Amino acid sequence: MNTAKNQSLPILLVDDEPQILLGSQMLLRTSGIENIATISDSRELMPFLASHEAGVIVLDLSMPHLSGYDLLAAISSEYPHIPVILMTAVNDLETAVSCMKSGAFDYLLKPVDKDRFITCITRAMEIRALQTEMLSLKDHLLTDELENASVFSPIVTRSKKMRAIFRYVEAVSNSRQPVLITGETGVGKELIARAIHAASGIKGSFVPVNIGGLDDTMISDSLFGHRKGAFTGADEAREGMIAQAAGGTLLLDEIGDLTESTQVKLLRLIQERTYYPLGSDMPRRSDARILVATNRDIQQIITSGKFRKDLYYRLRAHHIHIPPLRERREDIPMLLHHFLEKSALLLNRKKPSFPPELVTLLANYHFPGNVRELEMMALDASALCTGGIIAMESFRRTISGPDPSADRPSVNAIWDPNSEVLPTLKEAEEFLIAESMRRSGGNQGTAASLLGITRQALNKRLSRERKKL
Repeated sequence: MNTAKNQSLPILLVDDEPQILLGSQMLLRTSGIENIATISDSRELMPFLASHEAGVIVLDLSMPHLSGYDLLAAISSEYPHIPVILMTAVNDLETAVSCMKSGAFDYLLKPVDKDRFITCITRAMEIRALQTEMLSLKDHLLTDELENASVFSPIVTRSKKMRAIFRYVEAVSNSRQPVLITGETGVGKELIARAIHAASGIKGSFVPVNIGGLDDTMISDSLFGHRKGAFTGADEAREGMIAQAAGGTLLLDEIGDLTESTQVKLLRLIQERTYYPLGSDMPRRSDARILVATNRDIQQIITSGKFRKDLYYRLRAHHIHIPPLRERREDIPMLLHHFLEKSALLLNRKKPSFPPELVTLLANYHFPGNVRELEMMALDASALCTGGIIAMESFRRTISGPDPSADRPSVNAIWDPNSEVLPTLKEAEEFLIAESMRRSGGNQGTAASLLGITRQALNKRLSRERKKL
């Protein structure tokens, strides 16, 4: 379903009393719900639903021509996915129970309490959104096809893991619920956030805010803005990032660095869609979609007492974890080509080529900085390149030998720790040389880099082994 269409589904009010319709409309609009349709003749409801969609139906129980109870039965039969809220002035427990058994979402007594009415409508809208998301997830996860592949074009990948993330992004793009994006530094969290925004089709802007390292006042001012005179130096009012993201998407990066005070404000923004600019006692409403990203372990921060558990569960209505580059090594050749081409354009040069063994070298590197680190490597190598082929040495210098945390052969492969007999240094050396040559495809320069020794040192050891054969 198109996102704009999904977000524009109206709240449909059906009542034969014009003053009730007008009062309900005003109540909804003051609560930030703008898309409302009304019907005063109950006979018009079913023809309306035959040609229009509705998000939630609020139905008066006692109406001439067709009663709300009769309409409830018809809606439950033909449009069971639409939540129906019944309203009546008659406090009759038996009727209420009968309506709930017939499929009503809720049953409200007139005159309805304002907060109860808004809460009921909001809850029904959330249930309807969840139903839509579940159907969308089913459609997307059972097929490998993307509805709009172009929104993912900035993300260079051939990884099946990333392809699954793309399908999930399309499935949740219609949702207005927050999305938590996690992953190590440099994996591309903002690119995924931008893809969510693009896939949603919403008209507003994508506004990223990095809140890492900011104190509470700076974060509050950046997000919520301030009134004139709110603090010393506030000579004029300032709109915050939330206001800039109106009708669009707000990305909060480094969410793990939020102070406790700002966490409370963010929780209010998500739950009530309201916020207070600094120095203001008048709440402002926001319709911005909230996305958050972090490279930290939020569960660990919760355990330490520095992050609210209730905020965490609201933020992870949807959760996307981006795998590190070492878990999708098949992307390295594509990314290398892409970054060399990008670097060539930046340096106004012809794109250089690279030796095949470079891919092997990079595939055995841990990449703690992930895709961003590979991009910096490619830029540096391109800047140093004086011919048509990138030098392996520039990458070796950056890598500086094998990373101690990389996926190394287990010591168990050459020694059983339960055994009382240790392998000899000669046995360990032979195994490591053979393994490095296997991983490098027989390339001595790459194998030497994996072992952290010079090519000449490796060549001497290989020559010594050949003489023994």
